[in-house]
Amino acid sequence: MKIVNSLKSMKNRHKDCRIIRRKGRVYVINKTNPRFKARQG
Repeated sequence: MKIVNSLKSMKNRHKDCRIIRRKGRVYVINKTNPRFKARQG
């Protein structure tokens, strides 16, 4: 899990990335490549 300032740049790295909000934090998760995760906040 990477902690980044800009999630938009992380989302653009792979076509299957989704942005999800949980408990006031914003996550990028990827179903096809589960190792690829990022969070902001």
